Amino acid sequence: MLKDTIRSRLSRVRPRRLVSGFEQEAAVLMPVFEEAGEPHFLLTLRTEAVATHKGQISFPGGMRDGDESLQETALRETCEEIGIAPGQVELLGRFHDYLSITNWRVAPFAGYLAQPFHAAPQTGEVAEILKVPFAVFRDRSRLRVKRMQRLGRLVDVYFYDYGNYEIWGLTAHIIKDFLEELNLLEPA
Repeated sequence: MLKDTIRSRLSRVRPRRLVSGFEQEAAVLMPVFEEAGEPHFLLTLRTEAVATHKGQISFPGGMRDGDESLQETALRETCEEIGIAPGQVELLGRFHDYLSITNWRVAPFAGYLAQPFHAAPQTGEVAEILKVPFAVFRDRSRLRVKRMQRLGRLVDVYFYDYGNYEIWGLTAHIIKDFLEELNLLEPA
């Protein structure tokens, strides 16, 4: 079962933690679920009204609020953005920390959504909710890599094509690393 595989493989990963060199802290939930026997990510298309990353595809998440844990941040933001309550998410583990283009530390948490679930976009932040099969990211022909200047250095920026959408930047980087490190690039 997908959730057991992810939980088991994630438990063997020693997550990379950033302890300095960032201005703010944020967390995202990587919601995974199965539909028609296929594993999927639940992603959001951000509106043009949000302060940062306008019109980009992302995981639900946002800035840490007060003294809440990063796990609490990921769950709170998921509820606020797409209406999935913390009790509907089975947390599977924390993945590596990442430094965003805005110089924030971002902590991703994998969470399993049992079917049926209902997600509803908070229209001020989320224009659309996307159910994207893992198969999109397993197809190497959909991946493009571009060298770009970021925070004063050249880095690889990842892009995946999905229909009329482009999944890129930090979200694509997290997905690529997650599927590779957990050996989920091959169908089960």
